[in-house]
Amino acid sequence: MWSLIQIELYKIFRRPRTYIAFGAIAALIVVIQLGLKIDGDAYAGFLMKDINDTLTVDGKVLNGYLICYILLQLLLVHVPLLVALIAADMISGEANLGTLRLLFSTPYSRTHWVIAKFIAASIYTILLLIWLAFLALFVSMWIFGTDDLFLMKSNYVVLIEQSDVLWRYVGAFVFASFSLLTVTSLGFLMSSLSSNSIGPIVGTMSAIVFFTILSTLNIPLFNLVKPYLFTTHMNNWKEFFDIKVNMDNEAIRGSILNIAKIKTSILVLTLHIILFVTASVIIIKKKDILS
Repeated sequence: MWSLIQIELYKIFRRPRTYIAFGAIAALIVVIQLGLKIDGDAYAGFLMKDINDTLTVDGKVLNGYLICYILLQLLLVHVPLLVALIAADMISGEANLGTLRLLFSTPYSRTHWVIAKFIAASIYTILLLIWLAFLALFVSMWIFGTDDLFLMKSNYVVLIEQSDVLWRYVGAFVFASFSLLTVTSLGFLMSSLSSNSIGPIVGTMSAIVFFTILSTLNIPLFNLVKPYLFTTHMNNWKEFFDIKVNMDNEAIRGSILNIAKIKTSILVLTLHIILFVTASVIIIKKKDILS
């Protein structure tokens, strides 16, 4: 199996378009970091303008931890579209080139090839996320330094001590891996249904946009299905940054306000991954390879 995975990884990383996602993420992060470095004081003032009269925050509000949070809010919405460029081409690309029949004529079964392709696409996805984490978190920490993390929620403020922040980002990125692997598996399913490269990529992106809209619309009919949509759970990495408070409204160090929500989201995302990959295997096993 490992030899098949190596073959698939070689195919992925020899394509020039594989590096488009890495370059796009780097360019966006550098631009945002540069803008905040130059005009960060104005942004911090805008962030604090509504609470300056009621709350005083000591320390450096605009630090690497806050920059990373801002970047994740901006980028984790769009990274799935970059993942789809590769995942949705894993099988359909072979069919388009006419090499799928050749692969399936080897001593390895179709199931082995499908699983190897999915694992290779998953490795690509994880590497992309690690690249994002390195630039968004560690480079931001190097440029802006670290301090307590100050977050403005819709109707309350969260202040997390500096020493209590880093592990939360580790948890957030681990959670994000489940979100992106769900997109990988969806793209993989789309790829198994087509014999050209463009259709599955567009189909995956369209499905993400469609289900995201359903997840955000507050309509009673849609509320019935929201808990079962993977897009409803993809952004719940933010739950790592909501903390419990004691009777005196003081933050409880090392706590997470709604850990049950995180567990539920991971379970739903994992079930989607299993469902999409299983469906891909079944489709490919029954598919007539005509080219």
